[in-house]
This record gives sequence, C-alpha cells and structure tokens, in this order.
Amino acid sequence: MAIESAVGEVGIEQNLKQFLLVLSVSLSVATLPQVFSWFRQIPYTLLLVIAGLGLALVDVRLVNLSPELILAIFLPPLLFEAAWNLKWSNLKRDLVPICLYAVIGVVISIAGVALGLNVLAQLPLTTALLVGASLSATDPVSVTALFRELGVDKRLTTLMEGESLFNDGMAVVAFSFLVALPLGTAQLGVRPVLLQLLSVVGIGLAVGGLIGFGISYLTQRFDLPLVEQSLTLVSAYGTYIIAEEFGGSGVIAVVTTGLILGNFGSRIGMNPRTRVIVSEFWEFLAFFVNSIVFLLIGDQVRFTHLGENLAIIAITIAGMVLARAIAVYGLGLIANRFVNSDISLAQQTVLWWGGLRGSVSIALALSVPTILSEREDVIATVFGVVLFTLLVQGLTTKPLLEKLNLLGDQPLRQQYLELVARQTALKRVLRYLGQIEERPGLDPEFYRYQETLIKGELQRLEEQIDKLQDEYPNLRTFTAEQLRMELLAVEADTYAEFVRSGRLNQELAPLLEDVLEDEL
Repeated sequence: MAIESAVGEVGIEQNLKQFLLVLSVSLSVATLPQVFSWFRQIPYTLLLVIAGLGLALVDVRLVNLSPELILAIFLPPLLFEAAWNLKWSNLKRDLVPICLYAVIGVVISIAGVALGLNVLAQLPLTTALLVGASLSATDPVSVTALFRELGVDKRLTTLMEGESLFNDGMAVVAFSFLVALPLGTAQLGVRPVLLQLLSVVGIGLAVGGLIGFGISYLTQRFDLPLVEQSLTLVSAYGTYIIAEEFGGSGVIAVVTTGLILGNFGSRIGMNPRTRVIVSEFWEFLAFFVNSIVFLLIGDQVRFTHLGENLAIIAITIAGMVLARAIAVYGLGLIANRFVNSDISLAQQTVLWWGGLRGSVSIALALSVPTILSEREDVIATVFGVVLFTLLVQGLTTKPLLEKLNLLGDQPLRQQYLELVARQTALKRVLRYLGQIEERPGLDPEFYRYQETLIKGELQRLEEQIDKLQDEYPNLRTFTAEQLRMELLAVEADTYAEFVRSGRLNQELAPLLEDVLEDEL
C-alpha cells in the first residue's frame, strides 16, 4: 500500500511538472508580440501552434494528448465561454443559415472528404468516413479573435461562432455512429440513425436547459459574485458529464447552458458588477485553455507519419475545401432566397476559407479504437489537415479580408473613443474646478491659469473630434449605436432589479429595442 502511495505521489508530481512546463512555454509565446512587433501580425493561437511544431521538430514532447483530456477537460470551458458571449438577438437573426451550415454542412463535409479518399486514395469507405467525420467540426477560434482585433462586422463573427458551436455537437454525434461501422456494432438504416440522432440531441438540449434555467433562478436568491462565478464553472463541466452519462451530447448540453446563462441567467440573476466579474473570469479561462490546447496540437505532430501520408493529406484537404465551398455557397444561396438572410458573396467567401479545424478534430481522431488497423493513418491525416487549416488558411485570412474590403475600422474607432474619453474627463475636471473657485487660500491667478489650460485642451480635442467625424461620417453612426446600446443596457438592468426584488415575476423584453429600431 505504501509503495502504491509513493508511486501515485511521483505520478502527480511528474504531471504537475509537465503542466507547469506547458504553461511556461505558452506564456512565453504570449509575450513574443510585445518584444518583437513582427509577431503581432500572427494570431496568438497560431503562434502557439508554430511554437509546438518547433518543439515537435526537435522531438520535445511536453505531454501525451489524449482525447479524453481534450473532450472532458478542455472542450467544456471553450464551448461555454463562446456560448456565454454569443448574444441571442444576433444568433436569432441568423439562426436558419447557422443551422443549415451546422447540420447539412456537416453531412456535405463528411461526404466530400469520404468520397475523395475512397475514389482517389482507395481508402476503405469506413475509414474515409471516419476521417470526414473527424474533420467536419469547425474551430475558428483564431479567426474570430482576429475579427475582434480588426473590428470586422459582428455578424460575420456570429455566423462563424454560431456554426462552430452547433456543428461540434453534430460532428461528435456523426463520429460516434460512423466509428461503430467498422466495428460492426452500428444499426444501419434511416430510422435507427434518426432515432439515435434525436435521442442524443434531445437529451443534450434537455440537460442543458434544465441546468441553465435552474442556475438562472438560483442566482436570483443571492448576490455573491464568487459563488455565482463558481456556479458557472461547475455548470460547464457538470452539464457535459451529466449529458454524456445519460447518453446525450455533452457538447450540445454545454452550449445550451452557456446560451441560457449568458442571455437570460446573467440578466435576471446577476447584477451588472457580477456579470462583469463572471465575463472576465471566462475570458481568462478561455485564454488559459486555448494557450494549452493549441501548443499541444503542434507538439503532438509526428513528422514521419505526416511524410508517409502526404498524398492522402493532400486529397483530404482538396475534398474538404471543395465540400466546404459547396456547403457555404450552396446553403448560403438557399438561406438568402428563402429567408432573406442577405449573406453577401464576400462574407460567404470568408466563411468558406475561415472554417478552420482544431481541437475537436484532433480529439475525435485520437479516439478511434486501437483495434482498427487504419487508426494511425486517420490520426496522421487529421493532424496534417488541421495544421494546413491553422497555418495556411489562418495566416491568409487577414489578407483575404483586406482583399474583400471587409476589414473593420477598429483602430479609427479606438482613436475616436480615446478622444471622447479625454474630452469627458477634462469636462469633469473643469466642473470640479468651478466648485473650488472660492476655496480659501487659492490664488485667483493660479485658478484662472488652470482653467485656461483645460479650456484650451478641450477646444483642441473638440476640433480633433469634429475633424474625424467630418472625414469619417461612419463615426456618427458608431456613436449613435453606442448610445443605443447604453440605453438598452440601462433598461434591461432596471427590469432585472425589479425581478430580483420580487416586484416582477419575469424579465421584460426591452421596450426601447423596437422603438429605437423603428426610429433608425
């Protein structure tokens, strides 16, 4: 017994050392853009992949990456954070195209990759389907981070994140069915497949909904920011585990819980200060988890296996890119025609090229049973394709946005907001100065000198603001939109206060939303 205890302590110590090593490398990579300005052109997650590849090249393996580790430890917080920050109002507007991309798009992706591998590479159909299912889930973390940095239209971010959140669940469901085909345990036929799909999705939605609404109403009973923050963390992992235990989709359950808590629970059960604390916590956690996952993706690459499967990887990339184009442009055309989604050709092009693959694809490939002789080929192929999407598609997304004139005006907006902030601050200083004009012992000349300095600086700021607004008329729209969002936030917070105090039984929809939209 003492020997087993000693062995266990050594194992824990070794794992802790490996974890600290991974974290140290990740944080070192995070500082590179601050030291070398050139690295600022590369999204942080891609820098991590490149650093991991460098370690793999010299055969430094930080830790063994298991599918259980990704799916059970890393995936829930990433899904929850994305769902928490996804506004239902934005998601509702594009729900039809997102569902088309996430459901039918997954089927098209699997079919396109499998067909290419079966016909051109002569792979068995069951193996080709496994590769297709592993690569059917998009993971545009680095692309959406780039969108936010460049100020790209929020709708494009919503389309990408919404599709990614929903197609993760569909990909896992499809993979779990297809992996049973070569094992001979799958029930073939349309009816068994549909029943299994409905069961997995339904259980995931039910578990996610119950936990999401349950915690939403629970947090109305108290105002303890750290407890509420901890409840969101427990709900992310608990929802995933419970749904999987009942035979449902843990991915769909976590997404459902995140959407409910982010759009409903945080409004009726949390005060504004708590919402900020919880949002900042999840922003940190997403950064923390992504720092580990993307570094390990690069570090797990086996270059000898990649070299042996280059032809298969190339065919898979071609099939995946072509299938993605068919899905995005074809389904986009259907959504535009029948529900007036109005997704432009330029936006569809970015959705097509920005559909990167990442951690979910790696986890699914690694979870292929060891008794299948083609397992190593599947893993090598998926790793190769994931690297292509991250390094080639990920690094060329910014030039594509520039070419399509989809880059936002975030730097200009930031400059404008800084001027407005300075103007607001100096006006407050001037008001304060007026209150102390008669303070005993204050030299009138010194007072007038300070007043003249502040008024001169205010005039200079006003001239700069007016010049920017004249040169860039869109800034006036931006200012009006900011005020509109502030008004809606004040109204929504007031309703939440009434609910918490018991004066209202349910949250009211913001009245100003429709009024302001009609006015616009």
